[in-house]
Amino acid sequence: MSCDSDAGDAGPMAKLPVPEHVQDAIRTLISWAGDDPSREGLLDTPARVARAWKEYCQGYQDDPAIHLARQFEEVGGYDEVVLLKDIPFQSHCEHHMAPITGKAAIAYMPRDKVVGISKLARVLHGYAQRLQIQERLTAEVAQCIWDNLQPHGVAVVIEAQHGCMTGRGVKTPGVGMVTSRLIGCFLDDHRSRKEVLSLMGY
Repeated sequence: MSCDSDAGDAGPMAKLPVPEHVQDAIRTLISWAGDDPSREGLLDTPARVARAWKEYCQGYQDDPAIHLARQFEEVGGYDEVVLLKDIPFQSHCEHHMAPITGKAAIAYMPRDKVVGISKLARVLHGYAQRLQIQERLTAEVAQCIWDNLQPHGVAVVIEAQHGCMTGRGVKTPGVGMVTSRLIGCFLDDHRSRKEVLSLMGY
């Protein structure tokens, strides 16, 4: 099955104008890699690649904290762990611009307000849709929730595979990298830390 049809370009970026100098840069890369950017199958590739990268990096367009602006105080006295786990995400590493694919678990211990659970995933995606390293991504998600919800604690664990390791260099598929950031009670209190990591499956 070919992936070069316009069927995959039907999203919001499909009609985005691509400056000629951007397309020229991609043609240069194609040529340097050893192919001919003027052959039929590659004629539209520069514009497609440019639009794809604009979409991959759309997290630069917004502040992820905006997703935490709407908060709810009527929680019926609930003050235990709120956890969203197995959140899939995709990012790209800033060193080789290769894919990072994985899943995240995000938890917080509310103080007096909560947010809709989808907002936690939106915060993750907001930071993931940038050129990243996994360590910084983990820290940014945790800090954003900590600063905006002001909970008793925040815990973020990310497990991902890196294309710069599986597709180049040592070429070692199947290797996962795990990073974590614990703040507040999840860092300071042993029992809280053990509980949240157990709920996450770690």
